[in-house]
Amino acid sequence: MTAEKILDTARAQLGIREEPPNSNRVKFNTAYYGREVSGSAYPWCCAFVWWVFREAGAASLFYGGKKTASCSALLSFHKGQAVRGDYQPGDIIFFNFNGRKNPAHVGICESWDGQYITTIDGNTAPTNEANGGAVMRRRRAKKYMIGAYRPAYEEDTMTQADFDKMMDDYLERRGDKPASGWAGTLLQEAKQAGITDGSRPQSFATREEVAAMVVNASRDGS
Repeated sequence: MTAEKILDTARAQLGIREEPPNSNRVKFNTAYYGREVSGSAYPWCCAFVWWVFREAGAASLFYGGKKTASCSALLSFHKGQAVRGDYQPGDIIFFNFNGRKNPAHVGICESWDGQYITTIDGNTAPTNEANGGAVMRRRRAKKYMIGAYRPAYEEDTMTQADFDKMMDDYLERRGDKPASGWAGTLLQEAKQAGITDGSRPQSFATREEVAAMVVNASRDGS
């Protein structure tokens, strides 16, 4: 599981809100508790993070495959994976907005510039950072961060063979495209003159193909 897959899953939920407002009645809580719940006893920022990891097929990276809706329990469980300062996309970030040390809110890091961190959170809003009722992208100063951990993601690496295949597929698709309207007549004239066979009109030419076209053109003009 990669950090980008987790973030893609979280981004797909942007804009989801509890209904009615201030009820904590939201699909993430329904999934977490196995039934529809509402009321002040069910804040859901941590349940949202649990849902994202479960939905992405990475429940084991959240809380060892178990569930918790407690920010404090989640931070304590992952204390061996704590990160400080060098935050990366996919890190789990804990906040407190009242100057205290206990975690009151949690989100998933999308970016970090050294001063501000951008996260995707559940149960937040500009008017109520820790209990706002929506899934949102939030940008906050580092002074509000009180902890973070990095799940054991797999590296999103590409082998040379993967790259070669990707390029071959791309060039094949590009070669299948017809000639652009402005180039159709020119390409036909070049084909009739024996400069090119006219195939793969929008693909790239190798140096050997360019050399052949130059020689063919010079022979036509001699």
